[in-house]
Amino acid sequence: MLFNSISFLIFLPIVFFLYWLNIQRKERWQNAVLLFASYIFYGWWDWRFLLLLAFSTLLDYLAGMAIETTTWEGRKKLILWTTVILNLLILGFFKYFNFFISSATSLLETLGFQVNPWTLNIILPIGISFYTFHGLSYVIDIYFGRIRSINDPFVYSVFVCYFPLLVAGPIERATHLLPQLQKRRTFDYHMAIDGFRIILWGFFKKLVIADLVAVEVDRIFQDHTIYGGVALILGSIYFAIQVYADFSGYTDIARGVSRLFGIEVLENFRSPYLSRSIPEFWSRWHISLSSWLNDYVFTPIAIEWRGMGRHGIMLAVMITFIISGLWHGPAWHFVIWGALHGLYYLPHVYRKKGVRSLAVKSQGAFSWKDLPAILLTFSLVCIGYVFFRSVDLQQAIDYFSGMASHPWSLGGYFVKWNINLLLLSSILIDILAQKGYFSGRYNTFFLLLESLILGLLIFTVGNFGSVEFIYFQF
Repeated sequence: MLFNSISFLIFLPIVFFLYWLNIQRKERWQNAVLLFASYIFYGWWDWRFLLLLAFSTLLDYLAGMAIETTTWEGRKKLILWTTVILNLLILGFFKYFNFFISSATSLLETLGFQVNPWTLNIILPIGISFYTFHGLSYVIDIYFGRIRSINDPFVYSVFVCYFPLLVAGPIERATHLLPQLQKRRTFDYHMAIDGFRIILWGFFKKLVIADLVAVEVDRIFQDHTIYGGVALILGSIYFAIQVYADFSGYTDIARGVSRLFGIEVLENFRSPYLSRSIPEFWSRWHISLSSWLNDYVFTPIAIEWRGMGRHGIMLAVMITFIISGLWHGPAWHFVIWGALHGLYYLPHVYRKKGVRSLAVKSQGAFSWKDLPAILLTFSLVCIGYVFFRSVDLQQAIDYFSGMASHPWSLGGYFVKWNINLLLLSSILIDILAQKGYFSGRYNTFFLLLESLILGLLIFTVGNFGSVEFIYFQF
């Protein structure tokens, strides 16, 4: 089921009504409604993969209990690595099997060997990267003593497959979400109203901004051989707006829906295009993934290779970002995108001694003197987006060649000013978010006016169910 579908607009009020049907009941009723709704939500796409979701949930739940009750350190480590490997094998089979087969075939053919590649027509289960990371973080945190295992498989199942987060995150942590699921939630009118506002803004970002800009992005990237450098630069900028409005729009809907149920989920975006450096960008973009990779990939590697000094940190940075690229998709252009951001990050390692984390502290309020740094950072991000958006590595190379061959030409591309107005409106929304506009309480008249304007734009300009969210493919 898609957020941007009519079926979801019918599904959500029903779940909301059942969830708050009897507020005197304990949290077990609320969790039962969420679990049942989550399986319907996921099964709406393809019911066959409910078995895979259930198996992944049971695997990590039992592993967590086994680690908790085992006193022998060697057995704990064996359970941990067995669980991690099984999770990665499942993820690797569905997401990367054909990629590794085709890559190995190409390498062998380059070396002069004749190979008959064997591939499978594998359907990628939607959201598998997200719920796999949920389970892995739970088991790893238990092993290192950050949390205790949970004895209630019912609550743990809700944690793994909670439907607002199931298919595109944010990637929640057990330390944050499980305590909320273990207690009864009480209805908070102001929290619910604020959740409704966030949902509206999420739909506006997706249906009004992202989907309309997507038309221009598709046109430019599809016909990149006939357009000039200016048009191709616009294409990368448009895609930057599209992917941000699309993904942050999904996150806003997920956060807003969760607030309707009295649950807070992790923040996933914090005005990333106002960043003054690449490290700051990654502390503001897809925060739940970047922090997950920092805690479970970069930090262990950096600690293991601390004897190598700065070179060990550099290798840890590159490995982490290459894994980030692979997480986004089984293709070399995603690997290049990840490696490129790793290279962007290396100057930060040179400047800072003893880097222990990819996260950076907030640099304070923005000012006009930060504009050159913001524009430079955004330009570097847009260069990376050419690799990210291209269908393969060859298209990305051709795209850059087109930029270089006719750098000052539109090449027959017709600029649609309504798209640029959308671009400016997205920047304005980002600035308003940075100023805290999307939080707080307002009078009834303002809320009604805001809801009316957003609702009219969503239902007159937007087209429900026409375009999937970009991160569904990851």
